[in-house]
Amino acid sequence: MFLELIAVLVAGFAGAGVMLLLGKLTGGRLPRWMVPVGAGLTMLGTAISSEYGWYGRTTAALPEGLVVADTVDSRAFWRPWTYVVPMTDRFVAVDTGNIVRNTETDGLYLAEVFFFGRWQPVQSVQIMVDCPGGRRADPALGDGSPPVWRDVGTDDPLVATLCGAV
Repeated sequence: MFLELIAVLVAGFAGAGVMLLLGKLTGGRLPRWMVPVGAGLTMLGTAISSEYGWYGRTTAALPEGLVVADTVDSRAFWRPWTYVVPMTDRFVAVDTGNIVRNTETDGLYLAEVFFFGRWQPVQSVQIMVDCPGGRRADPALGDGSPPVWRDVGTDDPLVATLCGAV
């Protein structure tokens, strides 16, 4: 976050410098108010680029075996451009490289699921999936209590990703 703030500030100085240079090249005919406008627009453009680029940068850095199962796009009134092109600010990835097969029940698998969010630490949980039954056992309370099974169908992103990997 700190490095992105530095990048936005540097972009602002660069934008102001370009506008000052354009003012010199035009012989001073460029209005003086264009310098802060240029700085502000480049800062805004850099911030928007950083926000939209987060998902691509993060998924490109995922280790092998981690597969994106689902994404969450967001729109916000303070970012009106997200109504035109929604921004991905959260996603779920499944560790398909370390899926554990249940030896007692055929079609039952255990996998690690990672939740990524912009400006949030990565969280992980283990889920159990019943591929033939199209259901998923989400962690209940984390205290060793029995899992809570949910019928989600085979088209659920987590079930489809995990079952497609085995």
